[in-house]
Amino acid sequence: MPVKTAEAVWNGTLAEGKGHLKTQSGALDVDYGWKSRAEDAPGTNPEELIAAAHAGCFSMALSHILGEMKHPPTQINTKAEVTFAKQGDGFAITGIVLKTSATVPGIDAAGFKEAAEKAKAGCPVSKALASVNITMEAKLLG
Repeated sequence: MPVKTAEAVWNGTLAEGKGHLKTQSGALDVDYGWKSRAEDAPGTNPEELIAAAHAGCFSMALSHILGEMKHPPTQINTKAEVTFAKQGDGFAITGIVLKTSATVPGIDAAGFKEAAEKAKAGCPVSKALASVNITMEAKLLG
């Protein structure tokens, strides 16, 4: 399997500095900073990127599991909410909530919930973030 890379450049102090992130593919080429992390300033931040990675990975894992169950999904929509908070003398990611909804022909709510739980436990990003409390809300549409 290929190695995926991203590069971060940071200039200045934490509070006043600025950074720039760029991915190997070029899909991401964006500024980031403390104010976009701790406030609502423009730019991205590590927690937003973790949320995007987790939502994407979980959706792919759920699609795979549903396909193996002979219920390929029509659509999966997942939002990941990553909480960043002061903890002790520093900051931490204190929790992640995966909110997913999907249209899956031929499956019942129990089967969908089972597949979603497997995806939450088995997606590579969930495994990488195992030290964080990850919860999930799963809704079968239609």
